[in-house]
Amino acid sequence: MTDMPNWEGFMIPTLEVMNDGQVRHWRDFQPLIADLVQLSDDQRNELLPSGSQFRYQNRIGWAVSFLTNVGAIDRPKRGHYRITDAGRQLLKLFPEGVKERDIDALGEDPNSPIRIYQATVERSAVPGPPTAPGESSMTPTEQVQSGIERIHEEVATDLLTRLQSREPGFFEQAVVDLLLAMGYGGTSGAGSVTQRSNDGGIDGVIDQDVLGLNRVYVQAKRYKDENVVGRPDLQAFVGALSGKADSGVFITTSRFSDGAKFYAENVPTRVILIDGKRLARLMIRYGVGVQVKETYKIVEIDEDFFA
Repeated sequence: MTDMPNWEGFMIPTLEVMNDGQVRHWRDFQPLIADLVQLSDDQRNELLPSGSQFRYQNRIGWAVSFLTNVGAIDRPKRGHYRITDAGRQLLKLFPEGVKERDIDALGEDPNSPIRIYQATVERSAVPGPPTAPGESSMTPTEQVQSGIERIHEEVATDLLTRLQSREPGFFEQAVVDLLLAMGYGGTSGAGSVTQRSNDGGIDGVIDQDVLGLNRVYVQAKRYKDENVVGRPDLQAFVGALSGKADSGVFITTSRFSDGAKFYAENVPTRVILIDGKRLARLMIRYGVGVQVKETYKIVEIDEDFFA
């Protein structure tokens, strides 16, 4: 499978699709571009880190935005685009692909139909950290979300280290807090850590209704990375659930052995396994043990305002 084109790599395919002169809505020509560059099903279904948009659509969107800015395509009405003479010139000059810098150079020629890219901020004057290899090929949205993802990875590592260094009772309460934050306590339910001297293998209980008729039972293992939760731990948890519930959640700061995973998948009692990596991601997502440091807003044109 070939790599997905970066946003620059989608510019010429976009112009090729639009070269018949038809006016198309962006929803109609994006699949045609994906067909032209032969994106696989996996590539078409690949999401941005935020999960808010398909990656290929985001890259095509930035390519279309740039091409519109320099006059290679225009928008005769809301959400609809067509190629221009400038766009056809780009196709003629760069049939194998074009870079942003190539188009910038054309825009400096007063006889060229290509316009200079009109940035609202001097791109050369915008400071920023050194980019990783390949990062410059990302769209601005991808760069922002990639940066956030890297920050979350660092925070996730720190979260697990801190959880592993605290006493078991602290970890068990953190697990209960997480499940409540995820909505498992319902609108009026509650959660609690069981008494350690008599927990019977159950570390936490979530009541999803006021009367406690629907409960979630939790086992929490505060293990170091090298300590793996094995099948015997799962068997003991399932035994503790006997007579209480037909399902439960087993959470650990480390990971599960293959035997434990196989047992959980095949035992009649439904047991959800959450390892350290997933635990940290969930804590970040639901704001448990973390706080928002800064908030950034990404804006786009309000089409309704200009309708």
